[in-house]
Amino acid sequence: MPNFLLELGTEELPASFVVSSAQQWQRLVPATLAEESLTNDSINVYATPRRLAVLVKGLPVQQLDREEEVKGPPASSAFKDGKPTKAAEGFAKKQGVEIEALEVRATDKGDFVFVLKKIPGRMSADILTELVPQWINKLEGKRFMRWADGDLKFPRPIRSIVALLDDTVLPITLVSGSDTVKSDRISQGHRVLHPQPVSIPQAEDYVEYLRAACVEVDRTQRKNLIKAQVEAAATKQGGYADITEDLLEEVTDLVEWPNAVVGKFDEEFLILPPEVITTIIVTNQRYFPILKSPDYPELLPYFITISNGDPAKATIIAAGNERVVRARLADGQFFYKADLVKPLEDYLPKLEKVTFQEDLGTVRAKVDRLCKIASLIVNQLQITEEEQADVARAALLCKADLVTQMVYELPEMQGIMGQKYALASGESETVATAIFEHYLPKGAGDNLPQTLTGQVVAIADKLDTLVSIFGLGMLPTGSSDPFALRRAANAITNIIWAAQLPINLHQLLAEVVAEFTAARPETPAELLSQLYEFFLQRIRTLLQEEKNVDYDLVNAVLGENDPEYTERALRDLLDALERALFLQEIRNNQTLDIIYETVNRSTRLAAQGDLDKIELEPKTAVKPELFQKSSEQAFYDAVVQLVPQTLLCKQTRNYQQLVDSLTEIAPSVSNFFDGPESVLVMDSDPEIKQNRLNLLGLLRNHARVLADFGAIVKS
Repeated sequence: MPNFLLELGTEELPASFVVSSAQQWQRLVPATLAEESLTNDSINVYATPRRLAVLVKGLPVQQLDREEEVKGPPASSAFKDGKPTKAAEGFAKKQGVEIEALEVRATDKGDFVFVLKKIPGRMSADILTELVPQWINKLEGKRFMRWADGDLKFPRPIRSIVALLDDTVLPITLVSGSDTVKSDRISQGHRVLHPQPVSIPQAEDYVEYLRAACVEVDRTQRKNLIKAQVEAAATKQGGYADITEDLLEEVTDLVEWPNAVVGKFDEEFLILPPEVITTIIVTNQRYFPILKSPDYPELLPYFITISNGDPAKATIIAAGNERVVRARLADGQFFYKADLVKPLEDYLPKLEKVTFQEDLGTVRAKVDRLCKIASLIVNQLQITEEEQADVARAALLCKADLVTQMVYELPEMQGIMGQKYALASGESETVATAIFEHYLPKGAGDNLPQTLTGQVVAIADKLDTLVSIFGLGMLPTGSSDPFALRRAANAITNIIWAAQLPINLHQLLAEVVAEFTAARPETPAELLSQLYEFFLQRIRTLLQEEKNVDYDLVNAVLGENDPEYTERALRDLLDALERALFLQEIRNNQTLDIIYETVNRSTRLAAQGDLDKIELEPKTAVKPELFQKSSEQAFYDAVVQLVPQTLLCKQTRNYQQLVDSLTEIAPSVSNFFDGPESVLVMDSDPEIKQNRLNLLGLLRNHARVLADFGAIVKS
């Protein structure tokens, strides 16, 4: 069975597109082949900075023949007196069959003419020739470009196409204006180590021939090779390679034939904070640092470059890299020493010259708002005066490093340098750590602040951004969220959950909005309600996507168009999380099924009454003297016994206790509905009807301490 090779030869592709295009073809190629019924033994996608390729093994020579049933005109118009009409003849001609091949079959809409067509399979070569342009044109990415005078778009110009079905070149042409690229069997080897063209005799020879030309097209193999070389080079220097996954992934897509080259820098630069050196080496240069110990960030004066050049020129390559690193480290050393001349607090006045947002003023103004919000948070927490002072100090200094020379040159160091400079200025360890932590989390999966001071300042900073930007009417829309407001709301929620902070977000938002509105009277009146809704959306998303709680259980906790429930969730995020996780737990162990029918049926009927949803006391809501059946009295007695259990549950949040109590009451409720002493809830007597609805409303209200069962879908 034939094998098919397609290779696009390009100019140097952006690293991000190398991996992205490979992933796209890994989905697209199998899907389109399956649509054409072209089975195969395997599909391998290869990618380097100068090529994107796919090798499909074990294709059929052609599609299998298939049969297709085609429905034609009604039998009444196709045949008259048993003879075919022009309608039948036209249908047969269109389908390429004789009249005798037509069949009449009964359908729901009467008798119709059908034909069973035999469709011969097309040759795989013809299908592949049509599919290849689709595979190219359907690739997506950022910053596609045009070249020459044509309209074809790709991240970089396409210079060659290899298209082989076994040893036969398939005719494929890409036209972009006056620039035409035709398929061939000629690929290109490594730009430096093998500049000669590479002729591929057979599709299956691709990987072997390119490897012989110093190109490792297998991305996984290339990545593993880089990792092994870096680790070996670090060990040779007596250290441990600091290999981050992001850097390893990027470097893998920057080279075709990796070669580790060790460089050295002067030990005098080790006085710099390790984070500065690492940022320069990793972020700016894409080099790997070497650590003294795998568990401690103390650096050795070496770095490792993954070269795409000639290994024989490693000494020259290392010298060039060392010059670049030395210059950058010298700049860093100068900035560091200059910044340490004065204490961190002395940088605060400079924040008045840095704009946070055009309509919101300077970063110094943001710091003032941030400090106020931090004090509002502190008012809700029972913390010591010393802790309050730490929060106030950290809030004041948290942005001061933005105007230091180091952070100006290396923005990635914000917060990190603030911590270093705070310690150098004599600030406490608590304050210094909070300055670093208040930027956390920096993205999905990042660490959260671990200290109370850092948590409070982080929440205050993010809350100020949210309220201020919302206050300008700049709400996130679709995928557009330039101020990362969704991430800020997610972070606030996750910090509160992880740190178990008893923060009333409903009250805090109201207070912050009041402060903002007082300073900006033109603020829209709906600002607070927009923020409430925004946070509820983020909480809903976090519960479903990160905490793996079913959507209906999330609705049961947050409420659907239920102001009481939504407000309750915002007032106590810890309780909302606890109830959601508990509901998921009792669904998983089937406990929820035991009480679902009882509570849900009661909830649906109670909605037709007018009992307040917070009423729990049966003695004020129900009149026993109106009971007509013993089942009513039994139901009532069970609810009376439920009251102290529910009140205790509200205090202790022991929701298992409430579920146990609801389980015990279930037989009484079931008998009320369907037992020998069952009643008709919607009695013709309005007073009896209201009494019974109130009884059901009480059960609903007790269950609502846990969740709105009306929102739960039966398992």
